[in-house]
Amino acid sequence: MTTNALDAAETPRLLLDAARMQANCVRMRDHVRALGPRFRPHVKTAKSLDVTRAMLGAPTGPITVSTLREADTFAAHGFTDITYAVGITPNKLAHVRTLVAHGIDLTLILDSVEAARAVRDAVAGDARAPQVLIEIDTDDHRAGVRPDDPALLAIAAVLADGPARLQGVLTHAGGSYDCRGDDALRAMSEQERAGAVHAAQRLRAAGHAAPVVSVGSTPTALFARDLGGVTEVRAGVYVFFDLVMAGLGVCAADDIALSVETTVVGHRAEKGWTLVDAGWMALSRDRGTAGQPVDQGYGLVCDARGRPLDGFIVMAANQEHGTIAHRSGDPTRRLDLPVGAVLRILPNHACATAAQFDRYHVLDAQGAVAAQWPRFGGW
Repeated sequence: MTTNALDAAETPRLLLDAARMQANCVRMRDHVRALGPRFRPHVKTAKSLDVTRAMLGAPTGPITVSTLREADTFAAHGFTDITYAVGITPNKLAHVRTLVAHGIDLTLILDSVEAARAVRDAVAGDARAPQVLIEIDTDDHRAGVRPDDPALLAIAAVLADGPARLQGVLTHAGGSYDCRGDDALRAMSEQERAGAVHAAQRLRAAGHAAPVVSVGSTPTALFARDLGGVTEVRAGVYVFFDLVMAGLGVCAADDIALSVETTVVGHRAEKGWTLVDAGWMALSRDRGTAGQPVDQGYGLVCDARGRPLDGFIVMAANQEHGTIAHRSGDPTRRLDLPVGAVLRILPNHACATAAQFDRYHVLDAQGAVAAQWPRFGGW
């Protein structure tokens, strides 16, 4: 195998296959549109104006963020309908008020009476106030109140007479990442839908407004067959996909649009190792496939054109070094590559890997770098 660094650039660098990304975006948008709800993409994976516009298929639109830094950045570029989908805390409410005062329709989520009181008191007297969704736990995975929890109505009561208007409920079925097989993913999608709809019905029966029923994760969104009662769907990692999603059967490895380009820096032939210049600072420490039937180590190894090399993974990672070996552990099955040869690594978790870089090197249909799209980080 000869060196093929596309345009002989320094590595490691983050590559984005534009055609795969566009296909992933169309797949999600068409699926959600066919089921009826509106789509509110989660931009935490992308943290990029260019990628977000591809997700929406439009210059602006409703988005979901996971940091107020994301809200600031997108607001500065004309995005005005933003859901901040991390439980709000008092130390962020001054920032929230600034965004709202500048005309942003910002929606917060919370799951406790204490948080509801903090929001109510912070915005008392403000001319403009954020909207609020109560986070619902539909899968016993992370945050939220259970659909039948009495706390649901207690939280709603705190917000009833304040300027921060209760708009409904939001849930995220992160438990879908533990599902195995299509039937399990469809069942989790229905569990997510039914729990959120039930919580909204309880609010309405008690006299509270609940026009919004927001659900979403990439697996449940794509495996949903009925979204009756749901008004919007959120998802994010679908834009790139990754090895965790492939391991769940949500996508194929050929759908993964993101990879890290890396260069061979040395060998330990007696161990069957090939050393490259992408360690965990480039790939991240995410080992999301470790609990799946196929453990992909720190990433699946591909040739310079992005074609998987059968059986080879990044089996260990130091800060700036990755160690490639055959998953069998057989040292005689090693890559016969010269120093300077270029490879690509498919990521376990696209969000974590992308976070290591400040830009995407965007590949055209011929595999050449056609553009560089900036991305941002921070909180």
